[in-house]
Amino acid sequence: MNRASRIELGLEWVWFLAWGLASSVWCITAAGQLGATFDEPFYLARGLEAWRTGSYAGLLKKGTMPLPIDVTTLPVYLWERWHGIQFDPLSDLERILPWARAGTLLFWWLLLAYGWRAGRHLAGPWGGRLAVALLASEPSLLAHASLATTDIAVTACLLALVYHFRTGREAGWVRRLALPTFWFAASVLAKASALVYGPLCLLAVEVERLARAGAFKYDPPSPGRWAWFQHARERLRPFRRDLLRIATCGLILVVVYCGSDWSQERSFVVWAHSLPEGTIRQTMIWLSETLRIFSNAGEGLVQQIKHNIRGHGVYLLGQIHRRALWYYFPVALTIKLSLPLQLLPLTLLAVRPRALLNWASVAASALLVFSLASRVQIGIRLVLPLVALAAVGLAAATARATAELAPGWRKRLLAAGVSAGVVWTASAALTVWPHALSYTNELWGGTEKGYLLLSDSNYDWGQGVKELARWHRQHGLVPMDVWYFGTDPALSRLPVRNLLLQAIPINGPEDIVAQVRGRYLAVSTTLLYGAYIPETRRHHFAFLRARPPAARTTTFLIYDFTQEPEPSPAGVRRPGN
Repeated sequence: MNRASRIELGLEWVWFLAWGLASSVWCITAAGQLGATFDEPFYLARGLEAWRTGSYAGLLKKGTMPLPIDVTTLPVYLWERWHGIQFDPLSDLERILPWARAGTLLFWWLLLAYGWRAGRHLAGPWGGRLAVALLASEPSLLAHASLATTDIAVTACLLALVYHFRTGREAGWVRRLALPTFWFAASVLAKASALVYGPLCLLAVEVERLARAGAFKYDPPSPGRWAWFQHARERLRPFRRDLLRIATCGLILVVVYCGSDWSQERSFVVWAHSLPEGTIRQTMIWLSETLRIFSNAGEGLVQQIKHNIRGHGVYLLGQIHRRALWYYFPVALTIKLSLPLQLLPLTLLAVRPRALLNWASVAASALLVFSLASRVQIGIRLVLPLVALAAVGLAAATARATAELAPGWRKRLLAAGVSAGVVWTASAALTVWPHALSYTNELWGGTEKGYLLLSDSNYDWGQGVKELARWHRQHGLVPMDVWYFGTDPALSRLPVRNLLLQAIPINGPEDIVAQVRGRYLAVSTTLLYGAYIPETRRHHFAFLRARPPAARTTTFLIYDFTQEPEPSPAGVRRPGN
């Protein structure tokens, strides 16, 4: 390597480390400002339980795969062992949560590193540099990198899987099979959705590779669609063979990692005993009581499959829908992603459309198409692998288009526009700090109005208790009721009343007012603008949506009922009426 090459490589490392360190500082400082999200108390409790007992049953029974939980709770467990103490995941949550959240940075750096490598593979040094910048400055990615959850972990592992599969297709068995097998197992251990996302991305990448090589061109004596299909199927035979090996060996690793408690599954036993009398009942009873293989990885995967089949109610653009919407993720992404990232493909289509045809963009497109069939629609965190692959693909396409354009104003304009876009996105991340989980881009009205468009982990995932506590102290600890969406135990330690309005018999607005008269009422935006309240009771809370709040935090609307008049006695008219 000559001196110029060493200098260029050194500058690349400086670029990578600068973005990695800056984004990590953003994440660490933001993590300290946010309360616990809906899932984090459960993850920490079950994760510490797994380290102490060696059993993943608490996680797998809920469909949660253990790898990211192991990583985020390991620092806490090591602290316990070192000091001979044992944390209570609920009462000590505020103390241990920042340490657990810092564990996610391992996956964050992994994501940035593979984004860098993938960008360089696709478009040289500037492809890698731009990929790192787009990933490290995207608010929605930063938001989840600040939490002790699973979404950044699966995103990083899937990007590593796709990278190694694509770069090792014509190499020996270690690069062609062993490395993809390892990363497929890591992806599934991070989140069960990788069981589908992984093979889908690999298929998209292989089709792009073969198409680029002209492998699908076919000119038979008697042309026809069936003949072409048979030809394409034959060209994919090596891929099918390798995918089977990767998936089989990867799942074996997953099963070994998760282990088993070698016990019965109680729900299986109960179901078997509920069957009608007969041979089938006796057989099932014997099987359920004899089959002592639970809990295991298969249980976690099956739970997630059942979750996707059941689906959720959906809140989108101010409307509640009982069932999943095919267009939920495409619309939600236009709301949650930064505008420069969305403008890039439009710019490239106008300037150099062929530059968009790379394996990262094709894999992201495959995930976008698959998202149309998803039935669990509670946040774009479920498709963060799509966001990461799209960022890498667009970075590489931009670098390639800039390099291929002839010198002149178009080349300079594209380079200047991309630079401005990175600055714009980074500025948005700084402006929204520490509330990137609620980030809504300027086209849709900005973060302040985002709760009117989306809910749950797109805006209010229960992380706002700390901010509400600060507001409460600053206003003299006024009497306050809180109607809260979340599981943060810190709420129980505040001088407020946790009011479960969804569980109280209510016939109309007057019943709600009777509960909060003389007090302030802080309402989580996901409860007031979301799909979690039963359809039969939503109309009871419409008057709150029509009533202007007296104040607000990012995720709470605060209503003033301190001056609410007492109801008039029956038959007595108030003066002036």
